Amino acid sequence: MIIHLLDSLQALYYCSAMSLPKTRSSAAAPKTRRRAAAPEQRREQLIKATIKCIARKGLSNTTMADVTKTAKLSLGIVNLHFQSKDKLLVEVLRYIAEEYKQGWDAIVNDASLSPAQQVEALIDFDFSAEIAHPAKLSVWFAFWGETSSRPTYRDICNEADLQTTSSMRKLCGALGCTGKKRAELIATGYTALADGLWLDILVTPDEMDRVMARDICRNYMASFFPDHFKAP
Repeated sequence: MIIHLLDSLQALYYCSAMSLPKTRSSAAAPKTRRRAAAPEQRREQLIKATIKCIARKGLSNTTMADVTKTAKLSLGIVNLHFQSKDKLLVEVLRYIAEEYKQGWDAIVNDASLSPAQQVEALIDFDFSAEIAHPAKLSVWFAFWGETSSRPTYRDICNEADLQTTSSMRKLCGALGCTGKKRAELIATGYTALADGLWLDILVTPDEMDRVMARDICRNYMASFFPDHFKAP
């Protein structure tokens, strides 16, 4: 059902392409260093081009030709790095999952923040312009919609969910939650809530935006930890 919703709304939500940073080599850099960096730069360039294509056309309708045209690279370069569309799509999913993981890790490993501040920062991160961008959300849900028939997609998506739940569970314990089961329920509830709000932002942007989503999550945490969070 998610895929059908995304397919019908792609033109509406792909109002602007994701900002993809361009890598420029310094003119003074040694030639050998530039040659060594080029393959990795091209690989990332192709992944980012694929993200744009999926956001615009969906998984099934994105072709290797679309990717090469968007990336302004040859088909031979795509085949050199990924061999097939299936392998390219797997690497795209791993890329966005790893990007999300790194964002969470940076927050939960920040010793300068208290547990409550870390939770606040995680909520802000989950509903930041970078993460809750319509193009990125459409790509994430496109992959999510294929998890029942693609075990590799399912494994990558499940790993991301488990990491989120595990980090939030530990923070709940640090906030004074008694009992592992209760902390697990609160953390799992947050993950499910965030997933649902992301979908609402994508499908019904006139009714749900990032600010409202953040307030809903803060209200959720305040219901369990009133001493640490204030309901909006």
